[in-house]
Amino acid sequence: MKEKYKFLEHTADIKFQAFGKNLEEAFENSALAMTKAMFEGKIKEVKKKKIEVKGKDYESLLYNFLEELLFLLDSENFFLASCKVKINKDKFELSAELLGDSVKNYSPSLDVKAVTYNQMFVKQTSGTWVAQVVLDV
Repeated sequence: MKEKYKFLEHTADIKFQAFGKNLEEAFENSALAMTKAMFEGKIKEVKKKKIEVKGKDYESLLYNFLEELLFLLDSENFFLASCKVKINKDKFELSAELLGDSVKNYSPSLDVKAVTYNQMFVKQTSGTWVAQVVLDV
């Protein structure tokens, strides 16, 4: 796989596509892209968290997953470094192990206010999963 994610042109917000050889990897790379939008450097893996989210389809599952990461950032100062995602495709349930650090140890260049459904999709194309997300900044 060539790239994990790429940022796309957007007038006011941040838009990216994340890729994966499976659905889980596309979600993991979406989380990494959102973190990268806020901070260019490397984040240490010193704290561990587990989260679970549900959705009604892949898009709502991705939305809820990324929103939960923003919630952890805002409420617990948890800044994501990496994650391992498991998805139950039948029930649209996601569980993830997160590794990260306190955001107080970093200087994010950007504040992501919210994840949006604008132009969002999650689909499989020629064996690769692609997730597209627009972040409100």
